[in-house]
Amino acid sequence: MLKGISKLLTGDLLKGLCDMGHGDKFAIVDANYPAQTMGQKLITYPGIRATDLLEAIVKIFPLDHIVPYPAILMEMTDKDKENISDPIIWTQFSDIIHTEYGNEMQVGKVSREEFYELSKKSYLIIQSGEERLYGNILLVKGVVN
Repeated sequence: MLKGISKLLTGDLLKGLCDMGHGDKFAIVDANYPAQTMGQKLITYPGIRATDLLEAIVKIFPLDHIVPYPAILMEMTDKDKENISDPIIWTQFSDIIHTEYGNEMQVGKVSREEFYELSKKSYLIIQSGEERLYGNILLVKGVVN
């Protein structure tokens, strides 16, 4: 245990985030995400909400201020867009990002297929126990200044 940081930030997670370089990406994904087949490095947090993990991570993780979207959500499929409204978790993700980094940090969206491709190339995948639909976010590491 460490003093002053979230208990969600385990040694494996801290090492993974620390080992990343500028421009590297990691994804926090929901319980439905096929994480076992997507990434080389996987840390699982069954039973933990994606928003709780994001909130703990953003307090120590520098987001990239150079790229247009340092935080990226998985867009809904066309069929889901017809049947459900925008997921509340998207607003929660954005609020967490904006609270920590300010409103200048933009949150983007990419298609499901593009999110899968980005996560395959990411440095790390963190699978949460999140059961809400579209509870996936990818972050791009910035620099500490």
